[in-house]
This record gives sequence, C-alpha cells and structure tokens, in this order.
Amino acid sequence: MSSVSYYTEEGLQKLKDELQELKTKGRADMARQIAEARDKGDLSENAEYDAAKDAQGLMEMRISELEKLVGNARIKKQEDVDLSKVSILSTVKIKNVKNGMTVKYTLVSEKEADLKAGKISYESPIGRGLLNKKVGEVAEVKAPAGVMEFEVLEITLD
Repeated sequence: MSSVSYYTEEGLQKLKDELQELKTKGRADMARQIAEARDKGDLSENAEYDAAKDAQGLMEMRISELEKLVGNARIKKQEDVDLSKVSILSTVKIKNVKNGMTVKYTLVSEKEADLKAGKISYESPIGRGLLNKKVGEVAEVKAPAGVMEFEVLEITLD
C-alpha cells in the first residue's frame, strides 16, 4: 500500500508533466524504435529489438511509478504551514549541538529534495527528527556516524 506524500504545487506539476511526456511522446518514440528494430530481420537474433523492448519495459515501470505517486500526492500550501513547529514546507534553521555549525533546510517530499538547494526530505533521518519540534527544542537524529543533536533556532517560510 502506498502512502500519501506531500508536495508543493510546483513539485507535483513536475511529476504530472513527466508522466504526460512519457505517456504521449515517450510511448510514441518507443513504438517507433521497436518497429525500426523489428524491420531489421529475425527477432530471435535481434539485439536491437531486445534492447528496445527492455527500454519499453523500464519506461512502463516509470509510468506506473509516477501514476502511483501522483495518485497519492497531496498539495501542501504555504498558508497551511504551522510555524509554531517544524512541519512539511517549513524552513528550519538548526544548530549542530556538538560543533555549533548552523544550517537552514526546507522540508519537502523525497522527490523534491535537493541538498544543494537546501531542501531535504521530511522522510530523511534529519527530516523525521526535526518534524514537530519547536524553537529551542533539540532533535536527536540517528545517523550512520551515531546520534547527532540539532537545536531548532528558527522556523520560517522561505
């Protein structure tokens, strides 16, 4: 059973656009490639045909995955974000208790996560640890290097 995922409007639109592209242009291109490979002769010894059929299978798997994601997606609007605690779409400034380093992250869905842009998944270890924490609280995060502690300094919408 798939679980509900929360997306920004832009993030969900990207998924829908990719799904539409694969269903229309992607399937048409794949059918053309298979037809071209089929025209090259005996199918039992046609590596190009086998490769095209494998690619088709992978594309159909991606379409199925995207359909599930879109079907279970919910849009979270910024005006619905409760800034009294860390939640999906909130931007949180945290301080590593051990070394004093501060960073800012926006909690987003796994598909929208981009560490370079300061967006982490609310399903990641740090994201899960921060959810529902209030300013001043310390989140304990289990990481491969051991337990890390982060103090929540501020919660905003960016």
